[in-house]
Amino acid sequence: MGSHCNDSLESSIKIPTIKFTQLFINGEFVDSISGKTFETIDPRTGEVTARISEGDKEDIDLAVKAARHAFDYGPWPRLPGSARAKIMMKFADLIEQNVEELATLDTIDAGKLFSMGKAVDIPTVASAVRYYAGAADKIHGEVLKMSGEFHAYTLREPIGVVGLIVPWNFPSTLFSLKVSPALAAGCTMVVKPAEQTPLSALFYAHLAKLAGIPEGVLNVVTGFGSTAGAAISSHMDIDAVSFTGSTEAGRKVAQAAAASNLKVVSLELGGKSPLLIFDDADVDMAAELALIGILHNKGEICVASSRVYVQEGIYDQVVNKLVEKAKAWVVGDPFDPKVQQGPQVDKRQFRKILTYIEHGKREGATLLTGGKPLGEKGYYIEPTIFAEVKEDMLIAKDEIFGPVLALAKFKTIDEAIQKANSTRYGLVAGIITKDLNVVNTVSRSIRAGTIWVNCYFAFDNDCPYGGYKMSGFGRDSGLEAFHKYLQVKSVVTPLYNSPWL
Repeated sequence: MGSHCNDSLESSIKIPTIKFTQLFINGEFVDSISGKTFETIDPRTGEVTARISEGDKEDIDLAVKAARHAFDYGPWPRLPGSARAKIMMKFADLIEQNVEELATLDTIDAGKLFSMGKAVDIPTVASAVRYYAGAADKIHGEVLKMSGEFHAYTLREPIGVVGLIVPWNFPSTLFSLKVSPALAAGCTMVVKPAEQTPLSALFYAHLAKLAGIPEGVLNVVTGFGSTAGAAISSHMDIDAVSFTGSTEAGRKVAQAAAASNLKVVSLELGGKSPLLIFDDADVDMAAELALIGILHNKGEICVASSRVYVQEGIYDQVVNKLVEKAKAWVVGDPFDPKVQQGPQVDKRQFRKILTYIEHGKREGATLLTGGKPLGEKGYYIEPTIFAEVKEDMLIAKDEIFGPVLALAKFKTIDEAIQKANSTRYGLVAGIITKDLNVVNTVSRSIRAGTIWVNCYFAFDNDCPYGGYKMSGFGRDSGLEAFHKYLQVKSVVTPLYNSPWL
């Protein structure tokens, strides 16, 4: 059921005044052309935090114009990589100096744990900026060996103006994983944060200006996916778009890109990730990883271990341990350091999760714990575990994006692989076993972009991350993501009287 902490912490945590609520275009904060605004809601209470400028197609046009000018005529793509790196390092330092305020913005916008924001999310943003700053002066082509009398080499050139569409579950981390490699490559960009979580992106834009990133290089247009997001995807003067979000929205982005100027598309989409626990696993570690895998960030994470398959020899032990841990899990105000799970991001997501819980009950899965909303106000849901989940149930097939775990058992390795792959998604998978042969066989057999063995959420700046199947294509993190923002150009010249080819 999860225990609920509901003490008010307003007195101990000082919520900062919201400083930036306008669009950031060409180095300045400006109102939207229409003058319209929308509300951003605090999911702890359901109350309005601030009114934010609502960008639309005309505002995206202005931002693209600024980005195009900065790319075609401005200094950013023409600076030596080392000079871009120096400015990016300053940007990272400024982010670190503002950790507390940035973490607060993501907590009041997304219901994320404040302690986690300070310790992990915001420092991760700074480290990603530094990682890609280190790559900015290491953009290498190759010298090619032609079969005829030619000298040939490749150049890697910045792809141009990029559109970056960021989701609401990790507003800071995913802002950074898109913006940082694009900056290092010498691109200019228009960022569209999720309408649920616009606050931190605008603060990053302010810090980027302070760091010396030239005007027009980084533009942030807040607004809705169906208007501002659609304008990015279909824009005739954007060269590439990188989107993280739902598979349904990702399909629309790809269609719009194809129907407009065939811009390059990178999509990181949904997941229904399996965690396979084999008989030789340590029961306590397995239960801990399975629980954190689904409850971290209240289940609003595309790599959540939402399907847990346990080999029959230890199934009962793992289930008992899981339920025991889930009942002790603390749900409440995300500013409370004792709390492990805050509120879902908004009312719509809250209702969607509760609807899936009802589907699970109706379709005959066994509800072991949880299943209900918590508290009088805000969007809190109990950690919820279903057992006896069949492959054809909605809770086994659909990405719920909430604290809802589907459990089932398996007998053999082949059955585990078959169950793991019985999904339209392919983002990540987890394996818990001490047997190296099982690890090798299973990790090569599962069709997913990342396989975590005896660990979970093991992300790193250097580790590429992205999907197979309907989880999308293209990679974030690592140098794979950096190369996404660079074009390869081949240059060929004839050789005359050369002593060798």
